Amino acid sequence: MSAVISAQNLRKSYARQEVVSGVSITINKGECFGLLGPNGAGKTTTLRLLLGLIAPDGGELELLGEPVPRHAREARLRVGVVPQMDNLDPDFTVAENLLVYGRYFGMKDSEIEARIPALLEFANLTHKKDAKIPTLSGGMKRRLTLARALVNDPEIIFLDEPTTGLDPQARHLIWQRLRELTQQGKTLLLTTHFMDEAERLCHRLAILDQGRIISEGSPRALISQHIEPQVVEVFGERAGQWARENAAHYAGRFEVSGETAFCYVSDAQPLLAHLQGHGELRYLHRPANLEDVFLKLTGREMRE
Repeated sequence: MSAVISAQNLRKSYARQEVVSGVSITINKGECFGLLGPNGAGKTTTLRLLLGLIAPDGGELELLGEPVPRHAREARLRVGVVPQMDNLDPDFTVAENLLVYGRYFGMKDSEIEARIPALLEFANLTHKKDAKIPTLSGGMKRRLTLARALVNDPEIIFLDEPTTGLDPQARHLIWQRLRELTQQGKTLLLTTHFMDEAERLCHRLAILDQGRIISEGSPRALISQHIEPQVVEVFGERAGQWARENAAHYAGRFEVSGETAFCYVSDAQPLLAHLQGHGELRYLHRPANLEDVFLKLTGREMRE
């Protein structure tokens, strides 16, 4: 597979604080690559570096074969961006937003207009072609922002938390559209706080914390590497006391957070049999997931 993004030892500091500390990433053509991390981990700065919007203090970067930031403008002509916050023009209709955006890439109106019907169908917005932006729902605006990022038929799409604030139906539709893009050979770089989203969509991902990549691989590989295969969550007012007295007998590792004890086990049956005799406790048995990995590596404390 050929690399479309290649970054080596990127560094960036603000006010003498290094916020990106030696990040190296290689992203291959046709894959969805996830960049995960808690607030303040350096994700946004890394994205801006990869797009050539800011210059690194150190390191080397190529975007679609172009050295960045020196030839960032040339590279960005072949890139689409879905920002974290929708920035559609409220004075224009749905179709006009696509037309005006395409002009930024030097496209002719006839070329853009020829692409608009397919883009609207992709976003499930054909019936809203002439609607003004304020009349759209949040999910419609998000789908239009995704369609707008495809106006120039980009090779790479940067997606910064594309489903934040959407209801489940809208999220699933966005997921379906993103899978279609990778099936077409597009490359996606995705940031998200939804671990189930990353687990469903990403071929590979990197977890960033305090400006450094602390783990990288496929979702399944990361789960297998860092977490026991099964998790039993025990919750309720007595969960903490129960865990301190009993969890070590049944779980290789456990954590208590609030009124929930998380027990990580290879074989859950002995623990489940024990819990069946404690009717005052509620519990949930599930396979380990990417959120377990994320919380183990970055911690459960809030980041402000």
